[in-house]
Amino acid sequence: MTRKQRRLTMIGGAGVVLVIAAALVLNALRDSIVFFSTPQMVAEHPVPPGKRFRLGGVVETGSLQRGDKLAVSFVVADGSAKVPVSYQGILPDLFREGQGVVAEGALDAAGVFKADTVLAKHDETYMPREVADSLKKQGHWKDDYAKKPGSGSSANANAEPAAQGATQ
Repeated sequence: MTRKQRRLTMIGGAGVVLVIAAALVLNALRDSIVFFSTPQMVAEHPVPPGKRFRLGGVVETGSLQRGDKLAVSFVVADGSAKVPVSYQGILPDLFREGQGVVAEGALDAAGVFKADTVLAKHDETYMPREVADSLKKQGHWKDDYAKKPGSGSSANANAEPAAQGATQ
């Protein structure tokens, strides 16, 4: 075997090993690759009771019910399907009806998602104050950033002169 043939054999063997390793890793992680499942995904592909996963969607308006000892129940929907959720604990500040949410937990035998963690999702218009101030200074600020409700910069639009006065 010539030197060139040995080199090609080694490169080919290394390539095969890398492909096999990647296939094994992807196979092991195939259930964890999706960040969260939507209610429609749960309806189409039923999840066995007790299996942990993340459920994401929008808190349905009018579904939030508070109980004793920080118990909360609400419905997560995605437009075509709904999943009832129960949670006991302190909810995030951004949590409200009509807002996006990601809950971690498992379904019980009755089909209720028992969450042990609830994460509120902010909308894509959120912007930290420092970023908004930087955009204003660079001249890239768009007026519609401040007009959207719930954006982190709308309250800061009126505070801009005070912030500029502090930096000058």
